[in-house]
Amino acid sequence: MPSIIVVDYDPSWPRVFERLRAEIWPAVSEVASAVEHVGSTAVPGLAAKPVIDIDVVVPARRLSDGISRLEASGYRHRGTLGIPHREAFQEPRRAVRHHLYLCPEDSPALANHLAVRDYLRAHPVEAAEYGALKRRLAARFADDMGAYVEGKTPFLLGVLKQAGFGRAALEDIQRLNRRR
Repeated sequence: MPSIIVVDYDPSWPRVFERLRAEIWPAVSEVASAVEHVGSTAVPGLAAKPVIDIDVVVPARRLSDGISRLEASGYRHRGTLGIPHREAFQEPRRAVRHHLYLCPEDSPALANHLAVRDYLRAHPVEAAEYGALKRRLAARFADDMGAYVEGKTPFLLGVLKQAGFGRAALEDIQRLNRRR
């Protein structure tokens, strides 16, 4: 079975996020300022991999507290996975499939996630184009996540440029999205 599957938008995704948020918030409420639904499942109508992406937002000085609290609630800390200023976690076995990231409030990764989400929510034509691109890439690179991500990068850079990201930030994102 291929590892990359893109499906039609599922209107239950926001409710699934809210259930996950309700489980996560008690663990981080004393250190976090927000729990954000990001990624393609956060954009109504957008085709996506059926995995909810979540960013827990904390002040930079509370990052280690956030890591400890998430670990105590059953998440396994996986480090940055090569993306600076973003800590990744593996969900507990019992949980709905999701990606959880702990991001300092000033994190470029958080800014990227929020900008793409908000832009695509406000521009449904571009969101549909992105969904079609993701379907083509998933069909072509079903077992090559690096090629899939690299194939999405030019589109995402265009979105981020429209959202006001500067040249240096765009170059950093392009560099991080190259196949390793």
